[in-house]
Order: sequence, then structure tokens, then C-alpha cells
Amino acid sequence: MSKTLVILVILFMSTPVVAQNSNNDYTIENTWGITKNTASGLIGGIVFKKSVRNTSGSFTTYGLELVNFKHPAQLKWVTGTGNSFILGKVNHLFAIRGQYGRDYVLFQKAPQQGVQITLNLAVGPSIGLESPYYIEYQQAMRVPYDPSIHSFEDITGRGFIFQGLFQSNIIIGANIKTSLSFEFGSLKSSVSGFEAGFLLDAYARKINMMATSGNYAVWPTAFIALFYGSRK
Repeated sequence: MSKTLVILVILFMSTPVVAQNSNNDYTIENTWGITKNTASGLIGGIVFKKSVRNTSGSFTTYGLELVNFKHPAQLKWVTGTGNSFILGKVNHLFAIRGQYGRDYVLFQKAPQQGVQITLNLAVGPSIGLESPYYIEYQQAMRVPYDPSIHSFEDITGRGFIFQGLFQSNIIIGANIKTSLSFEFGSLKSSVSGFEAGFLLDAYARKINMMATSGNYAVWPTAFIALFYGSRK
């Protein structure tokens, strides 16, 4: 896996510009948005990216992403009170991704119309937050879930999603992303559209998310992100 990541990094750093963006006179672009991936809930997280034009016509990019992961084996169970929790889940996984990359315009849109398609490539560090999964126990307390001591019949619901955030274990990793973005904005000073592609997170150890299923150190995902931003 490490050799593959190295090869991909070398390839994207040396990729030639596919198309020039000469009809657009902006030099800096800032975008932000929400993302959904194949290992998340309805909303996977939030993203921010800053792009700076190079003399070659491509863009150097700096990105920051805050996302959450859902284990593929997790299922909600409804308790007798009508609340729900995830049986066997012991930790959340939240990720903070830093990204450095290149954007290459493949198809340039005409002024104030059409669609612009851009190839996006990026790599960077990932910080995984292994955060305790809290439950409501015996209708009297919220505690980190431990399947070995908390009986199923006495669980009445789940805690708040960020309740154990300040008790998180920090796991260092790395990420690599390849995607296409489709811009539909009609104004020169703004940009809107969506991005779709693939992203891989690899951590120094397996993330202990489930007590009853296998856990993973490498998380490959497909994603889509809706973005909006400004140019100057």
C-alpha cells in the first residue's frame, strides 16, 4: 500500500497541464461545502479548499476536511423506550484531513455559461480521533459503551455524538484523493458545483470502532461534495 501511495504522489506532482484556463482571469479561489461518502451518514462532513494559479495555468491547492466515518457493520437497534443505539459500537471515528494538491482544468466553460470540468489530485496528513461512543444506561446515566459490562436490556438510548470528543485517542495517518469537479457558476466572482471521486485514508493502527466486528486501519471511500465559493 505504501508503494502505491508513493507512485500516485509522484504521478500527480509530475502530471502535465491538460488544458489552459486562459479565458478566466482569476488567480485565487476559495471554496467550502459539505461532503457525503460511502463510509458516512447522510452528511459526511465539511470541506474547505484554497486554490492559487500557477504560471503554467494549473492551480496549487490547500485543503482542510472534517469528516466522520461509519463502520460498514454497524446497525441501529431500537430500545424499549423507542430510542436507538448501535449494538457493539465502542468508538466514533472523526478525521481531520490536511491536503496539498494540484487542479488541472480539463474542459473550460465559456464566460457565464457551460460547465467547467477540473481534475483534482491531493495528498496530505490525516488525524483520526477515536472518540468513545456513549450510551444511556438504565435511564440514569450516559457512559462510554462497553459490551462486556453493559447488558443489552438495560440500554435505553445513545449519548450525544460529540460527547466523548475530549476523551479521544489521536491516531496519525495520511490521505490521498483523486476526483473531478464540475462547476456551474455563471458569475466571474463566484463558483458553485460538485466534486466526485475517490479518497483513501490510512492510519498507523486499526481504529477500534466495533467490539463485535473487524476493524480497519485503511479506509477507501467514494465521495461527493457540494461546494460554493468566491474568486478574485
